[in-house]
Amino acid sequence: MRFKAKLVEISCIHHFSRVVSTVSHMAKSCALRLTPNKLYFILNDTAAQGGVTIWCEVNQSALFEEFRIEGNEGSHDNIYLELRPDNLVKAMKSGLNAQIVKIKLTNKVSPCLTFEIILPSMVRTRTVTHDTPVNVIPQEQWDAYQEPQMPEYNVSIVMPSLKTVRNIVDKMKHFTTQLVISANMNGYMTLKVQTDMVSATTHFRNLDVEDLDNDNSNNNRSNSRQEMSEATVDIKKLLAFLHVQIVCPTKVICSIVHQRAVQFYLIHDDFSLQYFIPAIAT
Repeated sequence: MRFKAKLVEISCIHHFSRVVSTVSHMAKSCALRLTPNKLYFILNDTAAQGGVTIWCEVNQSALFEEFRIEGNEGSHDNIYLELRPDNLVKAMKSGLNAQIVKIKLTNKVSPCLTFEIILPSMVRTRTVTHDTPVNVIPQEQWDAYQEPQMPEYNVSIVMPSLKTVRNIVDKMKHFTTQLVISANMNGYMTLKVQTDMVSATTHFRNLDVEDLDNDNSNNNRSNSRQEMSEATVDIKKLLAFLHVQIVCPTKVICSIVHQRAVQFYLIHDDFSLQYFIPAIAT
């Protein structure tokens, strides 16, 4: 099992650093899946316990000058590692002004992702090395790290400015721990909190409606474009997503399965992130 990669362009170094920082704000630990074409950061908390699911996908060719992977026999050149993304953030902080960042899978008493960071200097280059511990996930456990399948959604809508939404939800969290997200096929969306003492609702109109090619989605949608679909979610879990928008997305799509789940799908040119929040029964 071998893995070696190299970042050269300063813009690519910064972009990769932003990606791992984004993941670290949402997950204390996660799986990293390495394939010849892509990297995946995966978190699949138990839905029965109210856990969120994260599926982050990065095209390696857009960032890496060199990217070589060799898995064990029968692995189709896949490697699955368990790690703490904040360790990757700490390593990449040393490389924000680097000439080259080299990453390879090593075995130093225990498995590590070793970051070799070559820094410029007036006299000679300097090298900083970080060994970040990882656990190799055995192949028989890989089925637990497959891309999550979203149930048939009722509505899928393009989110308004995430900064605006974040500011609103930050204020709403002072009233309660739960928030209701509602939307319909006419591009109308609301964020609502309600307690015995207060009720507050923010309205968004004329948003774009998306079709994510869910073949059976129309079976789950009402004939009336006016009918609202909604889900009650934990505000803290929603803010965990809203507060990490370090990567400027092309768009963010919110898909609602009525009273069951909400999926946020962040799209970038070479990076995508799916964030699933199960609904709270009310």
